[in-house]
Amino acid sequence: MAIWLLCLLAILWCIIIYHHVVYPIIMMRLQQFDNEIKISSSPAFQNRTITILVPAYNEEDVIADKIRNVASLDYPSDKLKLVIACDGCQDNTVNIARKAASEWYSKDLNIQIVELKKNHGKVALLNQIIPDIKSDIIALSDASALISMDALKLANKHFEDDEVGVVAATYTLLNPGSEGEKQYWDYQVNIKRGEAAIGSPIGVHGALYFFRQHLFEPMPADTINDDFILPMKIVGRGYQARYDTSLIALELEQANLAMDQKRRIRIAAGNFQQMLRLPELLAPGLGGTALSFLSGKVLRALMPLIILVQLIICAVLAFDSPSFLTLTALQVLGIFLARLSLLLPNGELPKSKAFKPIKLAFYLINGYYSSLIGTLRYLLKLDQGHWQSVSKS
Repeated sequence: MAIWLLCLLAILWCIIIYHHVVYPIIMMRLQQFDNEIKISSSPAFQNRTITILVPAYNEEDVIADKIRNVASLDYPSDKLKLVIACDGCQDNTVNIARKAASEWYSKDLNIQIVELKKNHGKVALLNQIIPDIKSDIIALSDASALISMDALKLANKHFEDDEVGVVAATYTLLNPGSEGEKQYWDYQVNIKRGEAAIGSPIGVHGALYFFRQHLFEPMPADTINDDFILPMKIVGRGYQARYDTSLIALELEQANLAMDQKRRIRIAAGNFQQMLRLPELLAPGLGGTALSFLSGKVLRALMPLIILVQLIICAVLAFDSPSFLTLTALQVLGIFLARLSLLLPNGELPKSKAFKPIKLAFYLINGYYSSLIGTLRYLLKLDQGHWQSVSKS
């Protein structure tokens, strides 16, 4: 029995190392071949009609800034429309949005404020509103994210290629909640650039992404990560997604520890759901995209369970081996210290370069702890109904 357990443990460790070390190294090496397209100086290309859709639930603190931001974007006003979809807001979001829409800075911007009296959830809102939008391109954007000045022109340039169905922006945090969070998102940028070099980036960030309106397909009501399912369904149909690091979505809202942990639980449940619902992304015909989906998203969805199983195997082997006893004890100690670090102010260790690797390790451990909870909740069907923004629910 010990031999079989050792073999299984070796396989699990290989998978863990591949997902966390080998695959990222490959993606980072591929960055130099990414498929970014810079906007040309020639005005000859077509300016497509773009509608920026902003789903809003209790966004009174940021909605005025969002409208000002969109009003200042560099794009022909006759080709641009902003739709603020207020999903049963219980604060003053609607009134503030209407006031901001009437101010001088937005007088040339076509703005529509949609007010739903009851909260239906983001997926239901998207399914209801997107089919009625009459634009070539839809940009979905969070209320708390500011869009870079030339983002629309950059996205429009990508859509000159008829094979491009999705364009993803780069997510940037104005005030990262922790050093570990900052390192994580820097890492994600490198991974997506590598994925784009061999196919399409696997998933986009909901802060800002673009897609062709006619490619939209209504999503099941229980969809968790809509900003993955929606664009990757388009990729699964044979269209290309592009990732452009010159196209920026700047997140203004700083997540606290409670929000970050809750968000990770939600995303983990969504990762497992999308693994089950998007098997078409594993089709060999998709080439590098299929490899990235398997190596990045499928393994990420399974990783909390893989790590848990390897810990259990180590604990079983520890009964007959001092080495495995030590290894098990070190893993348990690491988990304990990572959870204990959350009790520190802002969950932060001292600001020193010596603590940087430890901060990242603790961020990953706490992330997988939350991911395991999210995965188990999804498998046990403990979460029913629609999902809302973690910062507003």
